[in-house]
Amino acid sequence: MGLKLVKAHAYGNDFVYLEAASLDRPDAPALAQALCARHTGIGADGLILFQRTDAGATMRLFNADGSFSEVSGNGVRGLAAVCCWTQFTAGRPVPASLVIQTDAGAKAIDVLESAPPRFVCRAAMGHPMDVRRRAIDVGGERVDAVVLRVGNPQCVVLEHELDEARYRRLGPLLAGHPDFPEGTNVEFAVAERADRVRILIWERGVGPTLASGTGACASAVAAMEYGGAARAVDVESAGGTQRVEWRADGLFLTGWAEVLWEGRWTR
Repeated sequence: MGLKLVKAHAYGNDFVYLEAASLDRPDAPALAQALCARHTGIGADGLILFQRTDAGATMRLFNADGSFSEVSGNGVRGLAAVCCWTQFTAGRPVPASLVIQTDAGAKAIDVLESAPPRFVCRAAMGHPMDVRRRAIDVGGERVDAVVLRVGNPQCVVLEHELDEARYRRLGPLLAGHPDFPEGTNVEFAVAERADRVRILIWERGVGPTLASGTGACASAVAAMEYGGAARAVDVESAGGTQRVEWRADGLFLTGWAEVLWEGRWTR
């Protein structure tokens, strides 16, 4: 019968979800590579193994190249959408809140709007950690970057304007730079106004993506700390605009996720 799968996305940042008896499947990296392949598989930015809990779910994320990742803001919100969709299709009320357990800690989710298969959620992403500026020699130049963790490693390059060619040249070099032994997610960001940040994303283990929840959070923090942005901003990427607030109790990420389909992988 094959594997029963669900696919969901948030702003084009797409994931395949597999409900698994164990999150420690030894074949998970190879399975992620096969499922996420854009031409020979289903196509996705990552594979998320999950188990349902009374409060919501527990998850583990593998990037499209099979590498492990601690968390994804959009992946978390997509899993919340999957849980809400399951309740809806079973004829039960959609939950007002959930808790998604990740390898970067528990993420509390408030379901703000429900229009199945799309759900608007606000996720408590925790506090940013180790926020600092670092000069990095890369691609024959020195880049002034903001490095931090938002559950996973991030490197944000604040620019006066976005340059697609520069992003595509330096993005992969920064993602695999020796300064980041575990790799890093990379964003090129412009604080266009106090309440608006625009970004390009090079995601560790994936490459260019249309959106990133943790990348939006990291870019917002960098712009707030060093680019003159306010503590609540809209973060625009190619896939759309998410809202990031940095409050005394941490970062909050608001946006939608929707379930695309359910099916079976027969290979």
